[in-house]
Amino acid sequence: MPADVAHSEALARRWCASCQIVANDQTRGDNAPAFASIAKMPGFRAEKITQFLMDPHPKMPDMQLTRDKAGDLGAYVASLARWRDLPK
Repeated sequence: MPADVAHSEALARRWCASCQIVANDQTRGDNAPAFASIAKMPGFRAEKITQFLMDPHPKMPDMQLTRDKAGDLGAYVASLARWRDLPK
């Protein structure tokens, strides 16, 4: 089943926006990189985010994501590579 990018934007806003800039209309995040910056990193692939989210680093809360939701979030991050200007 293809990833649900629209649904995962809502997930990102709910779970990730307190630390990261997850959408173009967001102006503040913590010290974590913006999703669009992550998407533009050389060698980025949505599958890497999916795998990372299944076993997040210690500073991240354990969101108990299913593989499908982690895949949706990975696809959402990948969709942000098209942003021309990052929020400041």
